[in-house]
Amino acid sequence: MSYTDLELASMEAVPAADDLVGTWDVRPNPHPASDAEREGVLAAPGFGKRFSDHMAHAVWTPDKGWHDFRIEAYGPLSLDPAGAVLHYGQETFEGLKAYRHEDGSIWTFRPTYNAARLNHSNRRLAIPELEHEAFIGSLVNLVRQDAAWVPNAPGSSLYLRPFIFASEAFLGVRAAERYEYLAVASPSGAYFTNGFQPIDVWVEREFHRAGPGGMGDAKTGGNYASSLLPKTIAHEGGYDEVMFLDAATDTNIDELGGMNVFVVMSDGSIRTPKLTGNILAGCTRSSILQLLRDDGADVREETLALADVLAGIESGAVAEMFACGTAAVITSIGSLSGKDFRVEIPGNKVTRTIYDRITGIQLGKVEDRHGWLYRLA
Repeated sequence: MSYTDLELASMEAVPAADDLVGTWDVRPNPHPASDAEREGVLAAPGFGKRFSDHMAHAVWTPDKGWHDFRIEAYGPLSLDPAGAVLHYGQETFEGLKAYRHEDGSIWTFRPTYNAARLNHSNRRLAIPELEHEAFIGSLVNLVRQDAAWVPNAPGSSLYLRPFIFASEAFLGVRAAERYEYLAVASPSGAYFTNGFQPIDVWVEREFHRAGPGGMGDAKTGGNYASSLLPKTIAHEGGYDEVMFLDAATDTNIDELGGMNVFVVMSDGSIRTPKLTGNILAGCTRSSILQLLRDDGADVREETLALADVLAGIESGAVAEMFACGTAAVITSIGSLSGKDFRVEIPGNKVTRTIYDRITGIQLGKVEDRHGWLYRLA
């Protein structure tokens, strides 16, 4: 099979975690959470609500490049009101998880994919790239410092959020000359509170997430900000998520607000929207495609017209639909609704099988044939 440039970049070898220990200067938090406070958080973590004791932090300047790599106490940042990110939105981020395996070891899943995608986003937003080794090193040293924050309850993980923003105090319209990299960690349970229960999706026709030539395939806050109003309206109507259509024709499926989409046909073939520059190239999406092709499945990346998918659901040609992303992993789509339609999609057998396989690899219970797991501690 052929690989995308992003997938090829993600295959870059990086040192083992033990070789990266000490590459970030660890400055222990003088006031960490007590054991009781931490255990209280781990007992009911939610998603992205509470954070561990430390964070990674580094700085980029034209004369030094990326430097001052440190693990320090989690806490507020000092940012000048003229900080460029506040005015022109130069910001990129990633999301990945640390999993505790049954033997107590701690692993993450395809971190070099996240490192490569961060740099893909950085290039689009004129932000300096961060070497893969530095990216992975920040996660290794942060997780080792906060290993006690990695939960072991079923479906739980330590969610890792690396991000970069422009911190130069300057109001001219140009790429900034100072950036900061941080990574924070949050004990997390299931993204959707109802677990694997199928979600109800609103198909948005008025608003679009991104347009041709825009930043749709960059992981940057602006793409998510553009989705918040339609998501708010959809939630008020009782829907769990929003599906966005392409901005050029308003007829083809792009993605959900933060997840890629797959369609399972009744003949066993599986389809997903092709990458057009508007769609985020998800790590989970890439992994699913690889596993399906390993099995010889008929899997296609192609334009998916909403009208064709709706007709397929009505005729029975479409058996299942699901969405995927790092936070939710895989979730079944139980219905699609719009201003003039609502269709039910009752099946989720194939979806469940793929979910079990992906999560099984992540948790060390299913063979990792591609070397996707990386041991952090």
